[in-house]
Amino acid sequence: MARKSVVSLLAAGLALMTPAAAFAHTGVGETSGLVHGFMHPVGGLDHVLAMVMVGVLAAQIGGRALWLVPATFVAVMALGGAMGVAGLPLPYVEIGIALSVVVLGGMVALRRETSVLAAAGIVGLFAVFHGYAHGAEMPVDASGLGYAAGFMAATALLHVAGIALGIAITRTSAVTGPALVRSAGALAAVAGFGLLTGAL
Repeated sequence: MARKSVVSLLAAGLALMTPAAAFAHTGVGETSGLVHGFMHPVGGLDHVLAMVMVGVLAAQIGGRALWLVPATFVAVMALGGAMGVAGLPLPYVEIGIALSVVVLGGMVALRRETSVLAAAGIVGLFAVFHGYAHGAEMPVDASGLGYAAGFMAATALLHVAGIALGIAITRTSAVTGPALVRSAGALAAVAGFGLLTGAL
């Protein structure tokens, strides 16, 4: 069942990414926005670490979390992006993003029993900050819809990468696999502290 969910998520992510690959050479209008939006999340260590940890956390919880936790992040991130584009005030955006890496990495590292709804609520909270940053940094000449589709597609693909990574590592060994996943979470949390303090 978990493998089927991962394959479905991967297929959906690739389908969302296809327009960017097919039309990236034009560089105008919708395409320009799509490409800029897609590159924004993958261009920052903070975003990449947080997105992958969302996927790994979903894989750790399993079941409905495999789709509900990442889907919650993407949906709430879109709302945060709209806030950023509209110029609505949101304090402590960079701190919120860095804290997301610390908290999500810590959750993976500690591997406490977390309900699907609690995990969705936590990732949803941090998604506001990530979305706001994407929206606030949208290029002036980019298409808003294309840009949003781009950063949502990139985020979904990073989530899928995290899910696949979490499942693949865990399946290597019943003993060392979960320990390796927790170690990856701990490293992400440490990197988050580095981002928070400006060391990274």
